Amino acid sequence: MAFQSSKPFSRRDFIKYSAAGAASLSALNLFSGSGCGGGARSRIALIRTDDRAEGVSQAMRLARFRPPAGKKVLIKPNFNTADPTPGSTHNDTLARIVEELRERGAGRITVGDRSGPQPTAEVLELKGILEMGSRLDFDVINFSELPDEDWLPFNFSGSHWDDGFLLARPVAESGYTVSTCCLKTHQFGGVFTLSLKNWVGAAPRKLMRQMHRSEHMRRMIAELNQPFAPDLVVLDGIEAYVDGGPAKGEKKTANVFIAGTDRVAVDAVGLAVLRHLGSNEAIMSTPIFEQEQIRRAVEMGLGVSGPDRIELVTADQAGASYAREIEKILAEG
Repeated sequence: MAFQSSKPFSRRDFIKYSAAGAASLSALNLFSGSGCGGGARSRIALIRTDDRAEGVSQAMRLARFRPPAGKKVLIKPNFNTADPTPGSTHNDTLARIVEELRERGAGRITVGDRSGPQPTAEVLELKGILEMGSRLDFDVINFSELPDEDWLPFNFSGSHWDDGFLLARPVAESGYTVSTCCLKTHQFGGVFTLSLKNWVGAAPRKLMRQMHRSEHMRRMIAELNQPFAPDLVVLDGIEAYVDGGPAKGEKKTANVFIAGTDRVAVDAVGLAVLRHLGSNEAIMSTPIFEQEQIRRAVEMGLGVSGPDRIELVTADQAGASYAREIEKILAEG
């Protein structure tokens, strides 16, 4: 029997959250990339820096997102394992996001994830997240320890999941959600792990065998994003895996932060950065909007349909020069 969500996510809900994510924050000293085409575009902050605190602050200053004032906030990091960044979210990045949200008036902040194959409790312990939560006054949820009733079923026409999928209730019912992800390839079928794939950690471990065995794995990754829309995505690309991943791989320095409300646009820009660095065949030889994760997300209306709908904004002239290089890669497909 197919799953039916106990709290269906309608097209109206999607439009509401997408519109809310476009709410503006003022930005000063703004440099814009040249862009292509006309009409409404997704604004993506592209910051050149080797300092994580500065990268987060600049990216969040330039990204346009719904203010968190007075709202409970869920932050979803990339805690697949406890491996050093980009194997997992850097603690400095997470800490600065918490501080920036609090400076914008956020209510209670919670950090939640489900790790795997490494046990979530072990990852949280090794990374010192519980201690950080105590120090910075945020809560921590181990999704692996959620009771059965806190995994909500979702299904929709055209889904590649056999009987729908389950999402952690804290994600599905969050009133304000922030995703922070890494810049890396994925050697086990996903091709890349950026913002779309970060949400695999919001599904239970028991569904991973089905996903990894399916020829539709990359489409299924995108489909996990259908029931919700994050209010902000912050991608830490100071270091990147250009091959291997997600836990270990060939590492290069990119010195970049990417932020926005559009998961498709964030991933497209991230892929352009990987191509700029020089990555593996799966990244270099496939047009960005032909990557299956992105193509399926576009089909579902989760983000921009092409590179001409992405507007890169940067903090300084050096960043603007870099943005023009990334725009060129995006335009080439």
